[in-house]
Amino acid sequence: MTSRRSATSGLRLPVLQCLGAAALFGASTPACKALLGEAVDPLVLAGLLYLGAGLATLPAARSGGSTARRADPSNLRRLGGAVLFGGVLGPVLLLLGLRTAPSASVSLWLNLETPATALLGWLLFREDLPPRGWVAAGLVVAASTLLAAPDASALAPSAVLVALGCLCWGLDNNLTSIIDGYTPAQTTAVKGLVAGGTNLGLGLFLGGGLPGAGQVVAALAVGALAYGASIVLYIRGAHQLGAIRSQIVFSTAPFLGVALAWAGLGEEVLAVQLAAAGLMVGALVLLFSAEHAHAHVHEPIVHTHGHRHDDGHHAHTHPGLPPEVWHTHEHAHERLEHTHDHVPDLHHRHDHTVTDGT
Repeated sequence: MTSRRSATSGLRLPVLQCLGAAALFGASTPACKALLGEAVDPLVLAGLLYLGAGLATLPAARSGGSTARRADPSNLRRLGGAVLFGGVLGPVLLLLGLRTAPSASVSLWLNLETPATALLGWLLFREDLPPRGWVAAGLVVAASTLLAAPDASALAPSAVLVALGCLCWGLDNNLTSIIDGYTPAQTTAVKGLVAGGTNLGLGLFLGGGLPGAGQVVAALAVGALAYGASIVLYIRGAHQLGAIRSQIVFSTAPFLGVALAWAGLGEEVLAVQLAAAGLMVGALVLLFSAEHAHAHVHEPIVHTHGHRHDDGHHAHTHPGLPPEVWHTHEHAHERLEHTHDHVPDLHHRHDHTVTDGT
């Protein structure tokens, strides 16, 4: 069977979801800096942030998911790794670095997550990225470097801590993008409650102390939006784009902050900022203009993820539901062999013995 459709067909919503996740997470850095400034222990704050995420997504996590895939050992290992690296280690390393460095610097260092995600995805998770994609990742790093250039206040120890946190989140991104037994809300709820409880318990055990009621409420609220809603949006996008592409889109977070500073605070528009924005736009154009098509086989599987019925993979029907409408539920796939342009979403994690060079 041969199906012809553009690799970018139907990807507008996943891109917007990753942009929304970036905006929410980008706002968390100055908010966390303010909370740390009131002598909140980093472990305790990390715990409260993720507990806020877990509690906020718990109502939506009570239904959905794939009963056939939820207990699969591979999904459980992926979820456990995402909780450990993305929920426990990553935020603690970030907050330790943030404690002794300006939030503006840390916001820019966080773009190290992009090359970390790309390298780990290529080395460990069979995610194919054509040459144009690697150029796009390089442009993201170059744009971040330009934005960081005017800031000479970076502290090396803090940068190392943030870089290690980005490495943890890079591993988390790749693991999360291939979890197909849980809905995004379920993954976020488990990560938030387990990681949040672990870090909060460790922080209190080590003498961190619980902050005042106002600070607790503020931390939970920041966690609900900047971690809970952000993670749910990111997972939905990553299921359709793959870990590397979704992370490149997510890396626009600092640029969204700069744009808000221009529009809302009346800050001066710097030439270096315009150059960095141009590099980012070029990266996104390159990333989604690279076509990748070849014959491939889909083995039978039952899983859960967001999908639409005009993509050549989801042949089941829902009376009255237009084929272009996104929706999520457990569904089964029969064996299918076809050729079309594609990106490494949940259905396209196959080996590539020969690259197409695009």
